Amino acid sequence: MASFRFALVVAVYLLCSSHAAEGLGANWGTRASHPLPGRTVVQLLKDNGFDKVKLFEPDDDALRSLGNSGIQVMVGVPNELLAPLATNVQFAINWVMQNVSTYISKYGVDIRYVAVGNEPFLKTYQQTYQSTTFPALKNVQAALIKAGLGRQVKATVPLNADVYQSSDNNLPSTGDFRPDIHALMLSIIKFLSDNDAPLTINIYPYLSLYADPNFPIDFAFFSGSGQPLVDGPIAYTNVFDANFDTLVSALEKNGFPSIPVIVGEVGWPTDGERNANSNYARRFNQGLIDRIIRGQGTPKRSTLPDIYIFGLIDEDVKSVAPGNFERHWGVFKYDGTVKYPLNVGNGRSLVPAKGVRYLSKQWCVMSPEASPQDPNFAAEISKACTYADCTSLGAGSSCGNLDVKGNASYAFNSFFQMQNQMREACQFSGLSMITTTDPSQDSCRFEIMIDLGKHEKASSRSPPTSSSSPSSGGGRGGNRVMRIIAVLAMCLMWINYNCGCYYLIFI
Repeated sequence: MASFRFALVVAVYLLCSSHAAEGLGANWGTRASHPLPGRTVVQLLKDNGFDKVKLFEPDDDALRSLGNSGIQVMVGVPNELLAPLATNVQFAINWVMQNVSTYISKYGVDIRYVAVGNEPFLKTYQQTYQSTTFPALKNVQAALIKAGLGRQVKATVPLNADVYQSSDNNLPSTGDFRPDIHALMLSIIKFLSDNDAPLTINIYPYLSLYADPNFPIDFAFFSGSGQPLVDGPIAYTNVFDANFDTLVSALEKNGFPSIPVIVGEVGWPTDGERNANSNYARRFNQGLIDRIIRGQGTPKRSTLPDIYIFGLIDEDVKSVAPGNFERHWGVFKYDGTVKYPLNVGNGRSLVPAKGVRYLSKQWCVMSPEASPQDPNFAAEISKACTYADCTSLGAGSSCGNLDVKGNASYAFNSFFQMQNQMREACQFSGLSMITTTDPSQDSCRFEIMIDLGKHEKASSRSPPTSSSSPSSGGGRGGNRVMRIIAVLAMCLMWINYNCGCYYLIFI
């Protein structure tokens, strides 16, 4: 018993003397040709301290894997479903039953929010979803109430930051909602407020830099080294604070000063464009996580909002309509390996996914005998890049310095890996060959794809885990463990109340 008291004293000291990132969320996109198994991703989330996750659609493998994980979930409704949700209440009822109620009751998924659509009021959508978003939101909330989940699960709408703007020299204090959707925004915000639901906003400092070559680059980060934006008594040192407080001003101006706000997406890509690189991504995301660890809000809202980093893992088949960088937002690469170091609190750094299996160590490259002057050369590269991911080949990207033969090899290998290294996938009119020598150069990596077949076999062989069962300790020993856990839980509650600690518990 004396050793137990000593351990408890040590635990108290450690918890009160160190902080970890609390409320750290991530966007888990699934637009990948070879997605990691859901349970691998969930373990990756837990190993790195993420306790919240946002899904863009109700992916079955992801949701089942999140069951009894201790991770809170926001599950998304694709924009394509806004019209039927808006016009058919029964459709909304069925959707909630199939994609929310079932996963909560059958699999123990801790669903907290339904994200109705994704940035439906983007100007580039040209009003496509303006008439359906609000009715869909109302019907989803009604369906949640009918399912008995009205208090547990809230419906929200993730909106791009282009729904509000400043009227005077980008000063946050002059913020208001866009004139073309002003009345609609107020209706949605009032509905959210009436149902105790948050407003969700996506903020992208990177896109400010991407859209404007004259944008002051230091203002995109949290270092405070750039020229401040002075707005009355407030001096803004970064665009995130200025953007968020523009929204706060718009809310205050229209009678909603205290509605909670979630930052649904914020992050920095690592490839596909000169400003999309690992150094900038690390600089931005470390600054963001440091703020989360400190619990630091913005000048107009000192309380830290829930923040979901975009994104968790790269997605190699995501649309590149906005830019080649779209496939490279992940903090982790396609296989769950760490792109760059991040301190997530308590001296802990990111760790990679465990148990990932790969195809053989072989690559498809341009044959030494082949010539770029071959009449089929351009067409074969185009074919490869049509069906595979070549976004790292652009100017300023990680493979942007390859010569013409290197470009061909990269394209051929991307297609070869996408097709699971089938030999016929390395037949480009006699221009290619398979090699066991890694052709990677400097920052340009020629990847080997995940072996989905091996993961499926491993999954089918693995027995279901019983670690979450209260009786897993077995007999009196299990009861003793449960009593100790109960005592520790009460102690942790006392610690949190008396020393104001932020802590994460991993089981």
